[in-house]
Amino acid sequence: MRPAGRSETDSLYFTYPRFEPPARRPAPGAPVAIVGAGPVGMTAALALAREGVRSVLFDAKDTFNDGSRAICVSRSSFHILERLGAVAPFLGKALGWTKGRSFYRGRQILEFEMPDGPGEKFRPMYNLQQQHIEDYLWRAVSASPLIETRWQSRVTATEDLEGRVRLTVEDPHGSYSYEAPWVLACDGARSPVRRQRGLRLRGENYEGRYVIADVRMAHDYPTIRRALFDPSCRPGGTVLIHRQPDDIWRIDYQLRDDEDEAAAIAEPEVRGSVQAVLDEIGHDGAWELEWWSVYSANTLALDDYRDGRVFFVGDSAHIVPIFGVRGLNNGLADAMNIGWKLGWVLQGRAGEALLDSYSPERRGATLDVFANASKSARFMTPATHGWRLMRDAGLSLALDHRFAGQLANPRQMTPYTYADSPDVLPGEGPHEGPVPGAHLPEARCGAGFLSDLMGPGFTAICTDPATAAALPEAPGLRVVTLAPGTPAAEALGATPGSAFLVRPDLHLAARWRSATPGDILSAFRQVSHDIPQAEEIVA
Repeated sequence: MRPAGRSETDSLYFTYPRFEPPARRPAPGAPVAIVGAGPVGMTAALALAREGVRSVLFDAKDTFNDGSRAICVSRSSFHILERLGAVAPFLGKALGWTKGRSFYRGRQILEFEMPDGPGEKFRPMYNLQQQHIEDYLWRAVSASPLIETRWQSRVTATEDLEGRVRLTVEDPHGSYSYEAPWVLACDGARSPVRRQRGLRLRGENYEGRYVIADVRMAHDYPTIRRALFDPSCRPGGTVLIHRQPDDIWRIDYQLRDDEDEAAAIAEPEVRGSVQAVLDEIGHDGAWELEWWSVYSANTLALDDYRDGRVFFVGDSAHIVPIFGVRGLNNGLADAMNIGWKLGWVLQGRAGEALLDSYSPERRGATLDVFANASKSARFMTPATHGWRLMRDAGLSLALDHRFAGQLANPRQMTPYTYADSPDVLPGEGPHEGPVPGAHLPEARCGAGFLSDLMGPGFTAICTDPATAAALPEAPGLRVVTLAPGTPAAEALGATPGSAFLVRPDLHLAARWRSATPGDILSAFRQVSHDIPQAEEIVA
């Protein structure tokens, strides 16, 4: 919503483009149709293009989503953006942060620091409005000859055929059909494709409701996460405050159970509530209201993220509470996961069985998010009188005992470990460093970083030069040698003779204390389901 007299795309700081409907029917032959050109859909298209696979993006809108919406982008998402060749404008605009502070009744009870240091390429978190996120992804999408984007094109029906899916698409020129072997439903929390397939999300709804408001003001507080519990401006409630680029500040404030939502989001009421928050934090300068909306915290997901030849990606597959900034970041990880796997299958580098791991891996990540975000949601928005009593008791204790302040820690998003995935091989007993399925740790490596050494496909990291030299060339496999004792080797827990196999999404597929070339090539074949081009070697 925007203030009176301004349209939904009349922003104080961002100029929304308007995309015309396509003048012609789409060219046939793209193997993947993507429904939804938001951040998740565009990321999936870029992940496919990176593998050399064409796609068609359909979106019912004529511009980007309005308002800041998802604003916190994690370090792991920046690694995804870098892998897709789209990270540069994000680094130029986003505000990195490492710290958060929580307050109870005006007194600070917690200050937390997320892991960071000179061995990390990216900061733990970045704040950037969703308009900019979509704009920067769109720049990469529109520059790719492998991606066709069709705005003002609504998918109204899906029909399963033999070996493909038929979409019915409506645009201002009429209705037509488009057939593709595979479909990615990236069409958001109210997914029309999910409804067309007769599928429903399952899980929990939380009672807490928040108004989110963007304001423009000159305010010199650093870029950190601020959480106010039971502040005088919202007695019994919670307020979150984040700095964004362009002098825009995001304020989330909780509604009371007895507040009428329609009345609470009326412009005069929003202005009054925002002013009360600004008074609370000591800002007495001028400010302008940019945009506002309302949301509830939910943990909902499909039982399976695949329905035949249709894959559900991002909010179409799951809805998570915003606490811990997991929504957008979880969706981008979904898109990267299905993008590289579907790309490898379509390029003949992998067997179709590789696609079977998408739902177990990403639904497992969602359930992990639920476990952490549910704790945060119960703390931020206690669902019952008992939970509120416990929460308030913990906050009161934190006024005098530092350890209790950790109860207010939001448990920020970290990459999920695919330990139980069918495309991850179990490790060899206890060892230092990341376990199989974990995200590749970052570390300094010469003048650059460990992630700089990773190839576009799989990467075999060997600490024994002889093992590396004995591995034959195989399509989609890069071989690198890492000297033991270096910062990168220490981050991996590498010792002389150990080896690692890293997937295209930077998750470890396998690790060994001591590996032969045959071990590595066998694992490469197994996790990619029998790549036919791999050369036979004798261990």
